[in-house]
Amino acid sequence: MFYRLSVVPIKVPPLRDRREDIPLLASHFAALTSRRLGRPVAGFTPEARACLLHYDWPGNVRELANAIERAIVLGEGDLLRPEDLPETVLEAGALPGSGLGRYHETLHETKKRLIRAAVAEAEGNMTRAAALLGLQPTYLHRLINKLDLRPDLRMDLLNSG
Repeated sequence: MFYRLSVVPIKVPPLRDRREDIPLLASHFAALTSRRLGRPVAGFTPEARACLLHYDWPGNVRELANAIERAIVLGEGDLLRPEDLPETVLEAGALPGSGLGRYHETLHETKKRLIRAAVAEAEGNMTRAAALLGLQPTYLHRLINKLDLRPDLRMDLLNSG
């Protein structure tokens, strides 16, 4: 089979050398995955698009497709945001001079403060804290893990009681 396919070799450069293809491919994979999962997605925020463009994609198109699927599964809302993307892609978007690093740092710190305040007000009751924040309890737990807030929350509860 290899010899049949190798009659006309086609050289396709890696995705990192074809950055102009990334938005089109990302939109294509988002539409496919959205239809397959029955979860409508309108597109990407400008910050998420910047993260996709700055990442080198060592796994090429397959890695991009998987990242988009992950973002759709984990994301909330109709626009895919940077925090819905895998950490490796998110970090690539935080290049010096892009302004995104500061944005994400501020966003994470703001989320931490809001969660800590809600958990304190709810006296450690996570379901109530999630309701105060307007979040589903499962999403609140995922955020707490992602932001590595468990040790801080324990200390807050010990200090308040």
